[in-house]
Amino acid sequence: MKNEGKKETGRSEELNGKEVGEKNSKESSFGVDRRSVYKCVQCGTCRSVCPVFDVVGWESANTRGRMLIIKSLLEGRPPSEDVLSSLASCTTCGICAAKCPAGANPPEVVEAARAQLVKCGVTTEAQEKLKAAVMTSGNSFGETRSRLHWLSDSERAKLPEKSDYVYFVGCFDSYRYPEFAKKTFEVLQRFGVTLLPDEQCCASPLLRTGFLEDAEKIMEHNLEQIRKVGAHTVITGCAGCYTTLKNNYPEELRVISLPEFLAEHLEELNLKHIDLTVTYHDPCHLGRHNKVYDAPRKVIQAICTLKEMKNIKENSRCCGGGGGVRIGYPDISLELARNRLEDVPEGVDYIVTSCPLCVRNLRDAGGDIEIIDIVELVAMALE
Repeated sequence: MKNEGKKETGRSEELNGKEVGEKNSKESSFGVDRRSVYKCVQCGTCRSVCPVFDVVGWESANTRGRMLIIKSLLEGRPPSEDVLSSLASCTTCGICAAKCPAGANPPEVVEAARAQLVKCGVTTEAQEKLKAAVMTSGNSFGETRSRLHWLSDSERAKLPEKSDYVYFVGCFDSYRYPEFAKKTFEVLQRFGVTLLPDEQCCASPLLRTGFLEDAEKIMEHNLEQIRKVGAHTVITGCAGCYTTLKNNYPEELRVISLPEFLAEHLEELNLKHIDLTVTYHDPCHLGRHNKVYDAPRKVIQAICTLKEMKNIKENSRCCGGGGGVRIGYPDISLELARNRLEDVPEGVDYIVTSCPLCVRNLRDAGGDIEIIDIVELVAMALE
């Protein structure tokens, strides 16, 4: 009888194991790292800092709400369009991760969940529009002009075919702020920096919105271009390009932001002092995501007086432009930018930043103070 009982118990354990296995299989079918999701203990600390929640006010529009939705998807809730307004409205600014007492990284989880939704065919119209633009034209705007249209034919002909350093221009500076690209390259040329013959989008928009396979194709193209030039160091003036090149491309590359490069070469630039007072906006993907705080301030203080904003460095408020929110939820995006402008101190001549997307979004939000890129300030000091 004891043996029979033991046999029956074993059978019961076998059945229970099968049920658990089936349950785990169901839960893991939504391929997001469970440990990352369950780090969130729903304490609500993020509710006080999430910029989108501050504007929208719904629980589903803050980090805790998004993590709960992702947890439900992980536990078997069918992926559907009803979760998009929550997951697609995150700017991935990272302030929730910076403040999380449990050490969770919600932007990473949100991006992984978006990728799973893409695999399931659950996307927004804005996401699809963005992907189509990048995949058909090589840039996020669907532009058909040459990426180097801001250079004359003679300037292009003089570009070195080989160099240890290459300037990755990015979509925004190539097509929306070519004056930034020109001024940046004028500075970098002094150090033998060249350009890629056929640069395409860095793939940040695709990675942030979940199109991982498409992003891989674009990144491989750019890697081939970088290897063709023979560069070991990539310099970029865009925070989105910087975080992507640094964290998503192979580690063989040394990636440096324009402010870091400028800070390293201040003596050689011989910048003159200007009688201006400016404030500095930390881009999320340069600051919180990559801890580049000191370099831009060093450059600014070599030129003029810096008067800090109310919230700076790891506490800096998002401009609202990242994570696909600008194209998908323009009203929310602009409201975030307006909130950021409230942090600007009195008595400054310019708001300086080091990301063209931040420039664009903060300019679109209005305000009385002109927003400029750090390279424009450097150009003033070189004249």
